[in-house]
Amino acid sequence: MLSRRALLVLPALAARPAWALPPRTLEFPRDFGSHPALRTEWWYITGHAQAGRRDFGFQITFFRSRVDATQAMRSAFAARQLVFAHAAITDLEGRKLWHDQRIARAGFGVASAAEEDTDVRLRNWTLKREAQGYTARLPAEGFALDLRFTSTQPVLLQGQDGLSRKGPQAEQASYYYSEPQLATRGRLTLQGRGFDVEGAAWLDHEWSDAYMHPDAVGWDWIGMNLQDGGALMAFRMRRRDGSSLWHGGSLRGADGGVRVFGPDELRFEAEATWTSPRTRAVYPTRWRIQTPAGSFRVQALLDDQELDSRGSTGAVYWEGLSDLQDDGGRRIGRGYLEMTGYAQALRM
Repeated sequence: MLSRRALLVLPALAARPAWALPPRTLEFPRDFGSHPALRTEWWYITGHAQAGRRDFGFQITFFRSRVDATQAMRSAFAARQLVFAHAAITDLEGRKLWHDQRIARAGFGVASAAEEDTDVRLRNWTLKREAQGYTARLPAEGFALDLRFTSTQPVLLQGQDGLSRKGPQAEQASYYYSEPQLATRGRLTLQGRGFDVEGAAWLDHEWSDAYMHPDAVGWDWIGMNLQDGGALMAFRMRRRDGSSLWHGGSLRGADGGVRVFGPDELRFEAEATWTSPRTRAVYPTRWRIQTPAGSFRVQALLDDQELDSRGSTGAVYWEGLSDLQDDGGRRIGRGYLEMTGYAQALRM
């Protein structure tokens, strides 16, 4: 995706054969930083915040992409690494999604992704980790985000100790951790009007050499902060006919215990759809997701949360604020639903 995951970029990115990622112990703060030897990486923050009774969702994403074809070039102008960024605000009262995008080659003080810790920059858009959390500043077209995220829980390693399979072959995998339940404070601005907000966010950081199986066209993913302090993540890789190729996910309970879901333990069922008037893509906006820990429903809070990133990562995807409900229809969490590969197949 890119979004996330949405990295559809240059054909040159596929020039080097992919190898299975070895199991390794993630080390922090080093692994908060970038990993330029691998092709694809993203830092992804999604969340919800309130200003009085007004509710907002937000997305902040920085992507790094290694361009294999330029690695041997001597010129300082060679685009060895590309940095992309997406920013979005969902205004529920205004029933509108605001979004913007940026792209630049790394270097020359324009764009960078530090290796020693999270410090990603693209012109005046920044995401940086500090002692207790993160700061993000993204002045965008028609809106702006200036937010602080405070860690309230330990890092959540996804998959098997941070190595997350994405397909039936071993090379389809990423190193992947999350930081759920980030306490959020700061300021959102829409068309010059500022809102002081508080809320909660979810951070995903993934890096990979080969993310998708050749038969996969996209994925469906949720990251949900539960009201009891827990965290639910679930995804499926999807074939062109809509069937599931691979599943994964985890549930961290309120007591801190983690259950990792196997590829055969999840089921995604679409219960309602929305058709984009711009791309004619049909997105499920209500899902039933069955897990070993229970059955859940995911309900989008605004149908039109489609983002067109063809000016940067090359993809159109749906990324939006959603509620998580139990089988009785009671809201038990809030977070983000992401759907890629519906407008066109992804190639990563």
